[in-house]
Amino acid sequence: MTISAAPVLRRRMMDLTLEEHTLTVPLVWSDPDDGRTIDVFASVVTREGGEDLPYLVFLQGGPGSEAPRALHAPAAPSWLDQALAHHRVVMIDQRGTGRSTPVGDGILSRGTDAVAEHLTHLRADAIVRDCEAMRAHLGVERWNVLGQSFGGFTTLAYLSTDAASIDRAYLTGGLSTVTRTPDEVYALCYDKMRDASERYYRRFPEHRDRMRRLVDLAAAGDIVLPGGEVVSPSRLRSVGSALGTNDGWQSLWQLLEQDPDTNAFRYDLAAAMPFGGRNPLYFVFHESSYANGHVTAWSAERVEPADFVEDVTLFTGEHIRREWTETVPAFQPWRDVALSLAEHAWPRIYDPAALAASDARGAASVYVDDPYVPLEYSLETAALLPGIRLWVTSEHQHNGLRAGPVLEHLVDLAHDRRMR
Repeated sequence: MTISAAPVLRRRMMDLTLEEHTLTVPLVWSDPDDGRTIDVFASVVTREGGEDLPYLVFLQGGPGSEAPRALHAPAAPSWLDQALAHHRVVMIDQRGTGRSTPVGDGILSRGTDAVAEHLTHLRADAIVRDCEAMRAHLGVERWNVLGQSFGGFTTLAYLSTDAASIDRAYLTGGLSTVTRTPDEVYALCYDKMRDASERYYRRFPEHRDRMRRLVDLAAAGDIVLPGGEVVSPSRLRSVGSALGTNDGWQSLWQLLEQDPDTNAFRYDLAAAMPFGGRNPLYFVFHESSYANGHVTAWSAERVEPADFVEDVTLFTGEHIRREWTETVPAFQPWRDVALSLAEHAWPRIYDPAALAASDARGAASVYVDDPYVPLEYSLETAALLPGIRLWVTSEHQHNGLRAGPVLEHLVDLAHDRRMR
């Protein structure tokens, strides 16, 4: 397989040096006879005096989101200075995002079958192959990996096939199950959202009736977003995804305090939706991230508990619905592709035996109240990786990496500089 590299672009961003690398790689790594290619982009960020530090490649959450762009006034992302204290940071746009041959509405002109087939080649196992190509391009034998959320899932795929390339692995809210089915995952995530909902209403009991009235308005078709979406009850309830972040309850509180007839409410509700048109992969592709040899078949919809059907005030999180392909304008063009992928038999990409034999070293933050990557299944996977030291905490939730010195804590933990 031929891999080619574009000329490297170097630029200064205040006191940071950014090197921009673009590789042209196979779309289908597993088939040398398939001549299709895509570009994979990465920005290598270096602080002054850090030119000889080891590499840390960042794998973004999602799936379907590009890596953040490095800035320094103030540091963005918020954890960047923690990372640059010990590493040169490789911000890689995972295939299909950012500047790595991004997937957008334009691809739909190819037709449903062609688009669905293309998307099957954008999973974590292919991202690992892209990372290996970038590592070889940079001329480094081993590097470190930081995986946030879905990036942690990708790190587990990396350790399943190429653990020898990783010095230390850091996972933040991304220690996924490698043995459970999507149905089991989403069922447990409903349990987590039930608990999060009840905690919220204990704090703000008046909002339960307010939420019930909003669901009635949605059912009557009386909540219309600025972009034209007639909000369904299930879409309205998905704003509960904010309860999976450190300060998300504040955003939810502010939203529910507003008059639903105002522009402020409609615009803020649109911003609060966890799935949107900017990154269509996040919706179309989401359930595949938990499919390790499974057909997803709208798993979150199928396993919805009876009390969630009966009590419309219970919030949901990353529980996508088939009906959104008909009610959400941004997803309507993707309807046939989403329906096709829901019936796709996704190959296995996580290997528990290989993980157990990987001798992986590093550290992981596991969040007690995480409604997206449940604690119980994270601990099952952690048992396969005794060299990954755990920080199990209720101090942060799923976005802990962005909310505090989580990476600094994990680096110290992995290097035995801090007690567990």
